[in-house]
Amino acid sequence: MELHAVLLTAGASVGFFRAANYGFSKLPVPETAQRNTWKWRNICTSFIHSLITGVWAVLCFYMHPQMAEDLIETHSVFSHALVSVSIGYFIYDFLDMVLNQKIYQSWELLFHHVVVITCFGLSVLTCRYIGFAVVALLVEINSIFLHLRQMLRMANVSKSTFYRVNSMINLGTYVVFRINTLAWMTRWLVLNRDLIPLLSYTVGSVGLAIMTVMNIVLFYRLLRTDFLKSSREKEVKKEKEKDKEKEKEKEKEM
Repeated sequence: MELHAVLLTAGASVGFFRAANYGFSKLPVPETAQRNTWKWRNICTSFIHSLITGVWAVLCFYMHPQMAEDLIETHSVFSHALVSVSIGYFIYDFLDMVLNQKIYQSWELLFHHVVVITCFGLSVLTCRYIGFAVVALLVEINSIFLHLRQMLRMANVSKSTFYRVNSMINLGTYVVFRINTLAWMTRWLVLNRDLIPLLSYTVGSVGLAIMTVMNIVLFYRLLRTDFLKSSREKEVKKEKEKDKEKEKEKEKEM
């Protein structure tokens, strides 16, 4: 794919996600999310990106299985387009956050987007490591449930059965498609060190190191919020119930 085709695809992607965000602004917003409608639309748009690219990444390997054997040179137009579309989304989301949110509130995500745009950009321009980039996009399978979790919390249904089920799926896919994928990519990079130019190896290593740290921190936050905190709340609730029972017994004795 030539440079103009890459720019056209990425540009069309920016326009598509901008249109999707605008579309969400015309739909009803949950009452509890109305205090921050920008964040609601942003998460909904991110959910659409994850749904599209997560399924697309799986299809890339299904339709072109030989790409899994050679992540450096082998790729299809279908997989190249996927990476270009993702670059467009990350550019759009970067601009959306810069224009609508204070830098100190989103610097982690902004930094993440710069790293992804740089790595993916080098890949599509050189037509190398496309397979490696598609492996990275398998992470978006988990992002589907991660963004859905945020939407449910904003809609104030975090105590529902659906939310709890989604939380369990989210944590499971987080381990499989996010932590394991990053670990596998790091291992692949180390094993293929001799086949990768120093610049590409350095950019890839630094990018993966940053992603790994960010994902470990996020995993702990999810675990603490959805599981450890809820367990603690149950314990506190039981203790309060026991205290009430003791008080009732004392009243009867009196």
